[in-house]
Amino acid sequence: MNTIRPCGCKGVRTCLQCEQDFNIEKPNPRKEYQKLEAWSWCIKCRRLYRGWNTQTIQAEHPLHGGENALDLPGILVEERFLSPEEAEKTIADLDSLPWCISQSGRRKQNFGPKTNFKKRKIQNGNFQGFPQTTQYIQQKLAQREVLKDFQTIEQCSLEYDPTKGASIDPHIDDCWIWGERVVTVNCLGDAVLTLCLYQEVLDRDLNDICKYNLDLVPTYEKHLLSPLLDKDELTIFQGKVIRIPMPNLSLIVLYGAARYQFEHSVLREDIDQRRVCVAYREFTPMYLEGGKSYEKGCEVTKNALEFW
Repeated sequence: MNTIRPCGCKGVRTCLQCEQDFNIEKPNPRKEYQKLEAWSWCIKCRRLYRGWNTQTIQAEHPLHGGENALDLPGILVEERFLSPEEAEKTIADLDSLPWCISQSGRRKQNFGPKTNFKKRKIQNGNFQGFPQTTQYIQQKLAQREVLKDFQTIEQCSLEYDPTKGASIDPHIDDCWIWGERVVTVNCLGDAVLTLCLYQEVLDRDLNDICKYNLDLVPTYEKHLLSPLLDKDELTIFQGKVIRIPMPNLSLIVLYGAARYQFEHSVLREDIDQRRVCVAYREFTPMYLEGGKSYEKGCEVTKNALEFW
């Protein structure tokens, strides 16, 4: 179905409502992932250990040894990034603003420029900055070493409703406009981010992969905070699925290899209560000072400094 449905889904994106109303049979990614060898991120070790259940992996931390671990660069999980009081107030402030229906059982609040990923065109549109009540989050982000020069140009609140089968299908965030660091702040509810190696990065060179605009990454690869893995290093992740815990109140950042060479998703089975997170995106170097599209990004960057 290529038309937008009343629930907000379109194309291959579905929720429980449209699956029932239109008799849509959707493959279950969880069943496919569970056929693979599961590895989960230990927040304290900052390494991967064998197992599907992320809570079990955290509980087993005192028993972890380096000989049984895998390393994947480009993952940061910081627990208790927000205080319970900050999160409670932020949820109340977000709920005072209008929510819009989105795909796959989600609702969203989007603050940022208008983008056309296929045509690689950007317009400022009605973007006039971000809600004042969320400014403190951006200030806290700037205090983290990996985000000290991060300039938000899109802020998106996302709500996941388990009664609607809310999820996000496997994908790589667009590489034409969104920069290296993919940032998520969890304001309400626990969840898990599921990663799987994007097979195309093994089969082809990046500059030959148009999907997700990955072909542009080589043009700014020298600016990345964390280098990409070569094909020999990536082969160890074939046949594996990676599970990253996203606890309530936490900060999650993907960059480098984890951001560009792995698809990430949120499975509906990992949403068992209302979840609200705020996602932050930055420009690619092409739209920053010295980049070939710097002038096109100036208006957006200027407005991104404003809070209302």
